[in-house]
Amino acid sequence: MGDHSGYKKPTPPEGPLDFSGKWAGREESTPIELVDKLLATLPEGDPARFDLFRLRQQIQEHELTLAEARAAIEKMDEVIKVTSPANRIGTFLGFPKKDIAHVAVGGHDYYSNVDPRIESQSLKVGTRVLVNEAYVVVGDLGYDNSGPVGKVTDVLKDGRLRVGQEHGLHSVILQRSSDLLSAEMKVGDEIRIDPASRVAVELLISSDKQEFYLEDVPELPWSLVGGQTVAIQAIKDVIELPLLHPDLFARFHYAQPKGFLLHGPPGCGKTLIGKATAFNLTAKLREKTGHDMKECFMHVKGPEILNMWVGESERMVREIFAMARGKRKQGYMPFLFIDEAESILGSRRAGRYANILSTLVPMFCSEMDGIESLNDVVIILASNRADLIDPAILRPGRIDRKIKVDRPDKDGSREIFSIYLTEDLPIDLATLKAHGGDQKAAMAALVDSVVKALFARRDENRFLEVQLRSGRNAALYRGDLISGAIISSIVERAKEMAIKRSIVSKKDEGISEADLLRSLELEYAENDIFPPTDITEDWLMLLDYDPENVVKVSPIRPVTGARSKGVSAVV
Repeated sequence: MGDHSGYKKPTPPEGPLDFSGKWAGREESTPIELVDKLLATLPEGDPARFDLFRLRQQIQEHELTLAEARAAIEKMDEVIKVTSPANRIGTFLGFPKKDIAHVAVGGHDYYSNVDPRIESQSLKVGTRVLVNEAYVVVGDLGYDNSGPVGKVTDVLKDGRLRVGQEHGLHSVILQRSSDLLSAEMKVGDEIRIDPASRVAVELLISSDKQEFYLEDVPELPWSLVGGQTVAIQAIKDVIELPLLHPDLFARFHYAQPKGFLLHGPPGCGKTLIGKATAFNLTAKLREKTGHDMKECFMHVKGPEILNMWVGESERMVREIFAMARGKRKQGYMPFLFIDEAESILGSRRAGRYANILSTLVPMFCSEMDGIESLNDVVIILASNRADLIDPAILRPGRIDRKIKVDRPDKDGSREIFSIYLTEDLPIDLATLKAHGGDQKAAMAALVDSVVKALFARRDENRFLEVQLRSGRNAALYRGDLISGAIISSIVERAKEMAIKRSIVSKKDEGISEADLLRSLELEYAENDIFPPTDITEDWLMLLDYDPENVVKVSPIRPVTGARSKGVSAVV
């Protein structure tokens, strides 16, 4: 290779060698870069430079050959990928044996091996898995985001779910996915099913489904329900006594009722009484038993159940009762309050909803027959037209008690005004000074003043004339048509007047007697609760008269200089 006498051996770089033989602290270089560095260290005319140039050329040729080979291999890999059979997608159903997976693929079941590179513990029941041509599990795809939706019709003892129609038609039995093993399931819940229809993979929660029946019960002691002393005592006799003294009632073989009906004019507190019943009865049971029992008030409005689709209304009734029983098993005391009961439990007569009522009423009756007593579910019906409810609902053994919610009398109205006009409200200074600064006495004086004006038997308070079938005419005054809702509205109007006066005067104003009396006038002049015409059917919903005994109802309105009867502008 020539004379090497002038060749000087290059000094190795300082520093230790690492385990790969590379100098620590030096960047890794390509073979050509290393040759170029060696050439740079040799002087011109050095015979070794020729050998290094030949080595550099050979390295370039080898790298070019390697690049061409690499490109050919990549093309071959693409061809293999395109022509290789596709992996199948199956549903993982569990491990019947160690390292043996139970997989459903295309409607068939397989016991498959699992690729060792897959962690078996990570596979969940109901997830999708990749299966190769040998039916070996080679990949985990997780849960599918789509699939059919079904409704739970029964929860089996081992946790499996029956999904489909209530009577077994087209029903299937599903196992739960790993994420639903501890989930609480009940009849009526909607679930998403895996595409293979073998596993329930997701519990669907809808804001407009089932739970809209539930309402939180506020703290409502009986002291906040005014003007209904008789109705409250009747409820205590029907509900509280049998539940608080079961042994005593059992000695007399007392047949405990299943529910009761609250009937009376609108706005008189039927819903309020229902909520107060739930709160007070549950509080009594907590005190007696020592258990932390909670009330569950299910407020169902009758028209919400009516549905044009065949069987849908009946399904909703079944779900309501199933939910109530489920809440009882969870330790709650369920109260099923059905408002406007005549709309869904009316007499099965010809009419707009005749076909629905002909099956809805029997369904409701059968569900009630499945309830033993108030120990399971407290059923409360509310209606202002109890005469329209089907007799099958109101017979003994179902809705056993009918409790009348009357309009408040003079003392009852004073009690309701006192509930809304609390002592902490601002009072007009003149009124307050007239009673020596005594806030309580001043507020009581305001209440007495407005109640006196409301029940005054004077011409300005004449409101209706009712012509009876006996030929007698009865005159009704404003006090005869008062309700808790009207009293609440009168107080709110008075508050608005005091607030506006404070804004204009920029002073601390309070509620005055004039505010309450003016609010009383406006309430009867503008309140939409009173029909604007003399159609008897509309007024009968507000009156306590037997509809069969009423011939005509005529509103009274004042006219300048005289009184006259009219069919509009009720005052």
